[in-house]
Amino acid sequence: MLVSSAIERPRETTPSLLYLNGVTVTFDGFRALDNLALDISHGEMRAIIGPNGAGKTTMMDVITGRTRPDSGEVLFDNGSIDLAKQDEAAIAELGIGRKFQKPTVFENHTVEDNVLLALEGDRTVRRNLFWRPNGHTERIGAILQTIGLKAQRDRLAGALSHGQKQWLEIGMLIAQNPKLLLVDEPVAGMTDAETRTTAELLRDIARSHTVIVVEHDMEFVRMLGVKVTVLNDGSVLAEGSIDEVSANQRVVEVYLGR
Repeated sequence: MLVSSAIERPRETTPSLLYLNGVTVTFDGFRALDNLALDISHGEMRAIIGPNGAGKTTMMDVITGRTRPDSGEVLFDNGSIDLAKQDEAAIAELGIGRKFQKPTVFENHTVEDNVLLALEGDRTVRRNLFWRPNGHTERIGAILQTIGLKAQRDRLAGALSHGQKQWLEIGMLIAQNPKLLLVDEPVAGMTDAETRTTAELLRDIARSHTVIVVEHDMEFVRMLGVKVTVLNDGSVLAEGSIDEVSANQRVVEVYLGR
């Protein structure tokens, strides 16, 4: 009796919301991710740091379906969903939202309308034809309160400061009610006051969402007060509190000492 060697291994079961194991991505011979392992719990906020070229953006691209890994597991929602087999649209529908470094808001619409356009719900043609905003007023108000823009609700988004646009885009993500938010360098270009406000905002959001923050600003990461993962050469170099990774000699050599 012949037994096929192509036996599919059972999928990993995990209590985590997001679980990456042995993830490798290669571009033209360059290994952007090298056997990357990452485990994010439900309701956790995690900070990801590392030098340029460490693999942070590729990691986010893999999680959101922009890049397919060469090998490894990318599991979501207690291991029930293999993200490596989903496209970007399907992953967004599953509840993974991503905020890029440069804010992308509808500048010719009001702050309120930006949140309104982002609200979760049925996006079919029929719903859009008959949709009315009346039932969403309370929710929009709550989101604007969370992001500190309630007083700006009637202002055009294009007239906001850089920091306010960042907060608005975070609010637009919250409106989609994602299970996981990926936030890329949220305080780049912000004032010190805006940076502190953003740390407060993300801590508030993390009470009801799982959040991954990719950032270079170490003082901002310290304000978040969360577990830190340091990437280097496409894999995890160190993990722990900001004090623990800051004291790690290898982290100092490859990142903090630069």
